[in-house]
Amino acid sequence: MNVLVIGYVWPEPASSAAGYRMLALLEAFRRQNWQVTFASPAEKSIHRTDLPARGIQEVSIALNCSSFDLFISELQPDLVMFDRFMMEEQFGWRVEKHCPDAIRLLDTEDLSCLRHARHQASKQSGQVELDVPAEQLLSEHAKREVAAILRSDLTLMISRAEIALLRETFKVDPTLLLESPFMQPAVTSEQQQLLPSFNERQHFIVIGNFRHAPNWDAVLWLKQTIWPLIRARLPEAELHIYGAYPPPKATQLHNPKQGFLIRGWADDVNRVMRQARVNLAPLRFGAGLKGKLVDALACGTPSVTTSIGAEGMAGDNDWPQPVTDTPEQFAEQAVVLYTDPERWLSYQQQGFELHNRRFDFNQHADALIERLQQLRSELDSHRLANFTGAMLRHHSMKSTQYMAQWIEAKNRVLDKAD
Repeated sequence: MNVLVIGYVWPEPASSAAGYRMLALLEAFRRQNWQVTFASPAEKSIHRTDLPARGIQEVSIALNCSSFDLFISELQPDLVMFDRFMMEEQFGWRVEKHCPDAIRLLDTEDLSCLRHARHQASKQSGQVELDVPAEQLLSEHAKREVAAILRSDLTLMISRAEIALLRETFKVDPTLLLESPFMQPAVTSEQQQLLPSFNERQHFIVIGNFRHAPNWDAVLWLKQTIWPLIRARLPEAELHIYGAYPPPKATQLHNPKQGFLIRGWADDVNRVMRQARVNLAPLRFGAGLKGKLVDALACGTPSVTTSIGAEGMAGDNDWPQPVTDTPEQFAEQAVVLYTDPERWLSYQQQGFELHNRRFDFNQHADALIERLQQLRSELDSHRLANFTGAMLRHHSMKSTQYMAQWIEAKNRVLDKAD
């Protein structure tokens, strides 16, 4: 197939879990010898991956501009994947107009309306917020995101828990959804044996893009509440905090005397994760699956996290490492894990087993390709069965089209005035 991916941002696999998950999806398409084009209206970042080196064409596109119409008319893709619902809102009507027979695939990365609702709840309570009131969840944000899901032929959901939420709360037909978690190569027994041992590791690690609100909140919670409790028990231990794009407010938290070290960008996430003895992920809100926990599993670094961090990570099973939602218990679990080599090794081995069972690249890539091939062969009947989606496209896409055309006309007038 000829595939077009419309990206919200350019993939940065070393900066965020969303970046390396996008790269895995692109790799799944390329393994089929499909022609893949990645297009984005975002500015090209310094940490973006080299897509042409991977056999993927990259194209810069503009928002609210008819130049995209000419581009997609010439490309004529068989499959268009929208990276997050905002891209479907912006470009979906143009895709339908110029490539009506192309499969429209939406990748949510995480269910952002759930993340936003939990964020608001956590702001009010200051606590871990897993369950939020319906009135907070059923927001304008949710209406936009669920509408994009219904307008699409298929939506990739990273978390089984979010699929259940969409089916039960928003009554989304399961035929419109496909579970597609992180996809990674297995960690072989030989690779496991080469990893640093308990005694060869030291200190705690936190990792996550600082532009992602749940990560920044986790750093603040550590600084203000959790780390002082750990440090009082382990005065020689250090907390090394890595993440792309640290703002000044983050670097100002750097304090060697407290063992609280803001390291910023990590050139090699696996290298710094393997050096650490324990990974901390004290997330008070969020959605989707947590790439930092998947990285830790692969690197043999046991984690302490919250119910938010553990949600959906093990599928229908329980997360096999410590989970707690209070600062005191979080610190206690971190200290025990840091000082108990037998418990540490047990959690490490359970982590390897979960990683290889849950996030196997071949298993999930094959399931994705099989579903897309099936969808291609029955696209007309699939769309006929989704009348709600057709109705939303008829009404919503017209309003989006007229708004985009109005913005484009306004921009032309402003350009002439300049």
